[in-house]
Amino acid sequence: EMQGQPPNWISLAVMAVVIPMILYFRFRSLAKERPLKPDRLWILPAIYGIFATVFFATIPPHGLGWLYAGIALMLGLALGWQRGKLMRIAVNPETGMLNQKASPAAMIFILVLILFRMGSKMFIGTGSTDVLNGTTLIVTDALIAMALGFIVAQRVEMYLRATRLLAR
Repeated sequence: EMQGQPPNWISLAVMAVVIPMILYFRFRSLAKERPLKPDRLWILPAIYGIFATVFFATIPPHGLGWLYAGIALMLGLALGWQRGKLMRIAVNPETGMLNQKASPAAMIFILVLILFRMGSKMFIGTGSTDVLNGTTLIVTDALIAMALGFIVAQRVEMYLRATRLLAR
């Protein structure tokens, strides 16, 4: 979007319809135990890593923004490790396969971050000179970095625990 142009209302409308639909179907399946395939735990961190890279490449942090993003990444790693430890992973005694039970909290957190960042970018694209623009970007950059650390650490912890459970 060019400076001074209004937000793209069509894309906003599409997001307002598609995102709730995805959430509805995703939340329906969260309460169920699902198979856990340790060899596929890298996929979500890779996808989110691509999104985070695109966000940082589009509007890179400046100055202390990098420091805050780095600190947030470390915090995300610590929180993600804890969340990974809290995920329920069990071996099905009949099949010998791993099962996990997911939580909606992490998905909501990541979705909110993506929407907030997209909204921040649109707000800045409207040509506003509000001093909060820079602060908004620093906050969203930090939150995106934190989410990346969160997802990576959670999946690494789950992978390590799942492979230990299978080795027994």
